[in-house]
Amino acid sequence: MEGGNLARSKKKAQLWRAWIVFLDESGISQKPSVRRTWAPRGKTPVLCHNFNWKKLSICSVIGYRWDGTRCRLFFRIVPDSYNEVKLIDFLIQLRKEFHHKRLILLWDGLPSHRSRQMTAYLDSQRKWLSVVRLPAYAPELNPVESVWGNIQGKELANLCTEDLGGKVAGVRDGFIRIHSENRLLH
Repeated sequence: MEGGNLARSKKKAQLWRAWIVFLDESGISQKPSVRRTWAPRGKTPVLCHNFNWKKLSICSVIGYRWDGTRCRLFFRIVPDSYNEVKLIDFLIQLRKEFHHKRLILLWDGLPSHRSRQMTAYLDSQRKWLSVVRLPAYAPELNPVESVWGNIQGKELANLCTEDLGGKVAGVRDGFIRIHSENRLLH
């Protein structure tokens, strides 16, 4: 790792005084995340849920300041899936949240990240944005994956709702909890 592209990004962040930003997308549906739970002996818990094909997508970001003194967490929930247009809009809003500071973006190889439209947008933003692709099949390198797993294991565990609104509330509560417990982001 130290000899690869990721180590160069850390040095570049110090030189630029830039934020290192990890981005990942995930999705939720009405199907609950089944987790182990307690129940009285002989009474197996049963999860009853309405299932439809509607889903929501979540784009979340953890940003670490170049010197490691601060970190920030952002997310956005949209209907259906993230595409190039929605991701570009998210990046525009992210730039505003970071007050036009320089960013080094680390993300995976999702097709929307590699499309012509996204490539053209990223090329036009080189003054403030540098992009590094994470290796394929290496979710352990992206801390946003751990955040999402934490929320699924706590707020969304065994959560059955009438509609997706209950899931959105659970996701928001999870991000608020993780943001307030700064140690989880580090």
